[in-house]
Formats: sequence, C-alpha cells, structure tokens
Amino acid sequence: MPHPLKVYHSAAGLVAEIDGHCRLLPAEVGFDRLFAAADPAQAVKAAAANGREVGRPETVLAPIGQQEVWAAGVTYLRSRAARVAESKDAGGGVFYDKVYEAPRPELFFKATAHRVAPSGGQVCIRADSQWNVPEPELTLAINAAGKIFGYTIGNDMSSRDIEAENPLYLPQAKVYDRSASLGPCLWLSETAPSLSTEIRIKIRRGGVAVFEGATTLERMKRTLTEVAAYLFRSNSFPVGCYLMTGTGIVPPDEFSLQVGDVIEISIDPIGTLINTVILAP
Repeated sequence: MPHPLKVYHSAAGLVAEIDGHCRLLPAEVGFDRLFAAADPAQAVKAAAANGREVGRPETVLAPIGQQEVWAAGVTYLRSRAARVAESKDAGGGVFYDKVYEAPRPELFFKATAHRVAPSGGQVCIRADSQWNVPEPELTLAINAAGKIFGYTIGNDMSSRDIEAENPLYLPQAKVYDRSASLGPCLWLSETAPSLSTEIRIKIRRGGVAVFEGATTLERMKRTLTEVAAYLFRSNSFPVGCYLMTGTGIVPPDEFSLQVGDVIEISIDPIGTLINTVILAP
C-alpha cells in the first residue's frame, strides 16, 4: 500500500513526502500555486520530480500561503449541546439548536495566515477571557475551483465565556492573534477519510494529562462536501482556502486552558498537531 502524499512547510521551502521519500520542491512552488492548481496532487508530484531528496523536516511552519481559514460550527451533536448550554442565559441557545437542524450550516471566518500557528508553535488565550478551550477539527484544503483535495489538522481556539455572553460576540471569541493552528502537514488525497477516522486530543499541564477525548467522523451530522459547497456559494477564493469542519470533543464546563498547557491533536494518517498555550499580548 503506498504511503500518503504529504506536504510539509519548512524554512527551506515545501517538502513533499511521496512513498516514504521526501523531496524539497522548487522555490517557485508554494501553497498559493498548489491551491490554485486544478490537480494539486499531480502538481506536487511533477514538482517533486525536479526536487532534491531531503529528510523529513523536524521543525515546520503552518501549511498555508495566502489562504483564508474558515470554520463550520455546530456540526456535531456534542457541539450543539455545549453551545446551547453555554448560551442559555443570554437567550442564544435556541439559535444553535436551530442551526444544527437547518439545511444551511453555520460558517464563519476564522483566520488569516498571520494568525495561524504551526505545529510546535504557540497558540493564544485572550487576556479578557476566563474560559478558553481548544477545538480539535479535521480541516479541509479546498482549491480555487471548490474541490476538496487535501486535509490537515486544525485547532480552533475558542473563548467560551465571550461567545456565551452574546452570540454576536462570536468573532471576538474566535478571531484573534494565534487563535488557530494548522499542521503538521497537508495530506493530499482523492479519497476522503473514512467515517471511522478518529480525532483524538490530549491536554497536558505540567507533564500530566488533564483532559483527553476522542470522536469519529461518523458523529458529524453534515458531510464534508456539503459544508465545502456552502462555503463556495456566492463566494470565491482565488488561492483556495481551508475549512475547519467543527468539533465533537468539548471539555467539561469546569475546564479552561492555562498558560503552559500543551495541546496534542491527532488524526491518522495526517499526524499530530502540537501547541503550547500562551497569553495573548
């Protein structure tokens, strides 16, 4: 069985891992070029033919160029329950309940490239928030034509108390410096992950696990193609985009991230996305 086709973003440029061998792609090949290609996987293979063999990068940058990062919300039953509970005092719970059942998904802008942390990098919790959690999500790589061509791991950092106070505060709860992380690589595949694909998270504090959780894609109410299609309705992405597909893992209400916590999110065959928590300036 062939190895997955993966692209890492290293300081030296893009590195393609094909059949277990890594090649540094020519300097002119970047994520913007790949996301604009009609067949990104073929573009990677063609570029790799002219690249020199290297080792797998030990340190990586986020797998992103000028792509916008968007997110889908309330796509899992567990997420709906959490959103309804946290917003009940503000009267917003009914909206989360309705959107879970509605044909149209909740979609929101999440980040520009400079707000995205890499695997091994730091993510932020807001200084004006007291209730912060990571949201582990399978993330779609979608080319300029609206085709899903790859997948990565996303960490959608969220300030639950800000969102709970008023649903209109969602952008402030979700969009701030280093509020997102992607990585460790971009997995290119013509076949979507199976519904049995597991998403796992572990949060360590002082080296000790303080929260662990897991879910599978079969618990997602909407299909991957469905949420991607809605994003491209009356909207264009000349260099493609990323779309986080929602979370099915929500820590208990008494849990909140602390500075120094280490977040590990794993999805096979993509790998593990690792982030350390810091306080936003």
